[in-house]
This record gives sequence, structure tokens and C-alpha cells, in this order.
Amino acid sequence: MAFSFFGGVHPKENKHYAENQKIYGFPEPDILVIPMSQHIGAPCAPLVKKGDHVTVGQKIGDNQGLCVPVHASVSGTVKAVENRPHSSGTMMMSVVIENDHKNELCPDIKPRTQEEVDALTPEDLMGIIRESGIVGMGGATFPTHVKLSSGIGKVDTIIVNACECEPYITSDDRLCREFPEEIIGGLQLVMKVLSMNSAHIAIEDNKPTAVKSLKDHIDPKTGIVVDVLPVKYPQGAEKQLIYAVTGREVPSGGLPAAVGCAVFNVATVKAIYDAVYLGLPLTHRMVTVTGDIVRLPRNLQVAIGTSYQSLLEAVGYSETPYKILSGGPMMGISQFDSSVPVTKGTNCVTILGKKNKMAVEHPHCIRCGKCIDACPMHLMPVLMYNAERNRDLEEMKAQNIMDCIECGCCAYTCPATIPLVQVFRAAKQRIRDAAAPKK
Repeated sequence: MAFSFFGGVHPKENKHYAENQKIYGFPEPDILVIPMSQHIGAPCAPLVKKGDHVTVGQKIGDNQGLCVPVHASVSGTVKAVENRPHSSGTMMMSVVIENDHKNELCPDIKPRTQEEVDALTPEDLMGIIRESGIVGMGGATFPTHVKLSSGIGKVDTIIVNACECEPYITSDDRLCREFPEEIIGGLQLVMKVLSMNSAHIAIEDNKPTAVKSLKDHIDPKTGIVVDVLPVKYPQGAEKQLIYAVTGREVPSGGLPAAVGCAVFNVATVKAIYDAVYLGLPLTHRMVTVTGDIVRLPRNLQVAIGTSYQSLLEAVGYSETPYKILSGGPMMGISQFDSSVPVTKGTNCVTILGKKNKMAVEHPHCIRCGKCIDACPMHLMPVLMYNAERNRDLEEMKAQNIMDCIECGCCAYTCPATIPLVQVFRAAKQRIRDAAAPKK
């Protein structure tokens, strides 16, 4: 049974640009910039230096604590270890590799037979997932091995998120169409780690080909079911998806494990399959490159470290881009520099034309309340906005601004075109800064 979560919106999907474009292996560029932080948690410390030779899949960064390693996505020579622009809008310590185009594999990469996989314990699997650098690939980039280890003994429901509710993005749709066996195989490994005999794959009903592909490859004996949900944004948000599938509500400030659930993006379980069966760490990912001015929208398998500029040149555009987004138009981050690299959390690069420019340059709230009706978290965006404008930290906390999932529903419905998500992101950072220990 599907439950309809509160609020939400129905933006124009615009998936027609790329949804019928098969995944194409994008040629690795001559220079790749691989950031040392592509996950929530402590950044990696570089393990290589200028002049070192690296191979595909070689670990080039790691650290202790909440961290996963990063790996070279090509073979070649390290040209620099230095700060470079990052899609988050900051400068990030990065390893710059000059590609020798030999694709020399790291000798540690070895595929496993089914018998070898069957002999692996849950602890073995979590170790492989950690060492392969796997994170949540829907955008959150939380280390997957930590999510798994924290869910053992607490989780009774596994949900694979294939909703892909954000407009324009179709990379997960294509994964479900073209790699159903790998997705199901990766999910079965997750089920083994969490000692579960059943699981859900949740997908919206605007992806009938992907639904059929998954259902055709699922053996009923596996206990895996496909839940087809009605289209509604932001259905792919973790808390909203849990409610849509189970009817359970994650409490304020709580994690999915608090209600017995664990949610994994469809690209994440595919990466788990690749790591366990093929021995491949996370060095490439599927990226949709699309937009209303793009000449040839594509779904590409891209080496991590490839610049956005390389992707832009490959697809072409009909006018000078007004905005380049890392992600989709609802939650994506506008880029200040097209040299930023694709990272583990990059599922889409959206290129928009000048018709998307805001008509109102100095917007004012008209107190219509549409943002309140749209907020799937039951928040009061108009009051959150006023608190931020007044720099009132206590009122921001009282309005539970930290529960905002930055989905963009409020900004989408706002007739005054106030950039509410941008305001709330700044407000949340102000609260974090105030709570941080004074140096």
C-alpha cells in the first residue's frame, strides 16, 4: 500500500530530454581532478604525491573516523596535490592526475566467484564496501558501510530508492533499465549484511520501462518487491519515501533506523555489486547531462574527476548557459566554475538557458501561505524566512529550521520568487557556526 506524504509539488518533469538515451561510456579526459572529500565526514588525507604513478582503482586518499577512501579513476601521473574548485562552492584539496590512457588496472582489483561471495560474512562485506569508497549516490554521500553497521539489529525494512523524483534527471531510470541484475544482486548483498529476507525497490509510475525491467529480473524467492508509487515531488527524499512505502514517520532529528528502516539509492546498490563481485572500487558513476538548451542530452558513465566543462563540450548547447547546476533544478547547486569535477554525489549536470532567469530581482513575501501547504516536513517557511532576515537564531531553532530537507518545494510555489532554499541553507550554516566550539 502506498501512502501519500503531506505537501509536495508536481513540477514539470522534463525527463523527455534524456530518458530514452542509453548509457554511454564517456571517454576519460587528459586531466582529472579528484577531490579528497566526496562524502559526509572527515576529508581524506592524500596518499600520493606529485610525480607518483597511479593505476585505475588505486587508493589515493584515506583517513580515520567517518571517512571512506577515494581512488584513481584512470592510470597516469600525479601532476599536483593542491586545492582546486569543488562543486560545493569551496576550494578542496585534490589529486590532479594526467591520464596516460593505458587504463592500467590496480593489481588489487580481482573479481570474485559466486562461491567466494557466498562465503563472505556481513563483516567482510562491510569491509569491502568501505574499502571501495562507496557512499550514498543519490546526493547525500553518507558512507554506506556506516549506514549498514548502524542498522544491524535495528532495521526490519530495506528500501532501495529508484524514485528519481527531481526534474530532468534520468540516470537512475537508465540504471534500472540497463542493469537490473546488478541492482538486484547488490540489494541481496545489503539484505545479507542486515540479515533480512525481504526488501522493497520503490520507483515512481512515470518509469514504466524501468519497472518492467526490474520485475522481469526478480525471482519471487528473493523476497524483493517493486513498489510503484504515484509521481509526487519530493518522493525520493528519505523521510518522505519511508512514509510512502511503510506509513512510518521518522521523528524530528531522527534517522530512518529509528523507525526500523534503511534506505539506499539504486546507484549505491549497483556500486556494491561492482565492488563485491567485480572487485571494482567507486571510480565511475552515471551522470545525466541535460537541460533546456542542450543539443544532445545524454546519460553518461563518467570517470570521477572529469570536469563539468568536458561534459558541456560533449553535449553542446544552443545559447550561452544562464545557469549550470550540480544536480537538478529543485535541489541542485549553481556552479561558479565549470572546471569543477564530477564526484561520487554527482548524478546530473543541468544546463539552463536565460528564460529561467528570475523576473523579480528584489522579491518580497506576500504572505500567501503557499510555502506552508507545499512543505513536506510540516514546517512554516514564511516564519523561518522572517527569522533568518532578523538574524534571530533562537527563532530559527524554534521553527525547526534544521529539519528542512532543502527540497525546494517552498521556493517552487512562491509567487514572489523568493530564493527560500538559499536563505535556509545560509541560516542552517549560521546555526552550525554558532554551535561550533570557539577556537
